[in-house]
Amino acid sequence: MVGPSLSDDDRQVASRRLRLGFVALVGCSGGLIALAAGATPTGALAAGAAGLLIGTALLAYLRRVGREWRTSHRR
Repeated sequence: MVGPSLSDDDRQVASRRLRLGFVALVGCSGGLIALAAGATPTGALAAGAAGLLIGTALLAYLRRVGREWRTSHRR
């Protein structure tokens, strides 16, 4: 039988990078959409900051739902 290809430390680093990338993607998309809609640079920065907060909240929600799903589907 073959074991996992990533060590526990590598898995934690990859998971952290994925979470940070997800939050950054949501935040940047908020700022870029604001720019495309004609916002000022200050407005775009505010939209990006709001996107980071929304991305963080969304990530927390998805982690909680995922944790509940994993515990309910264990055998």
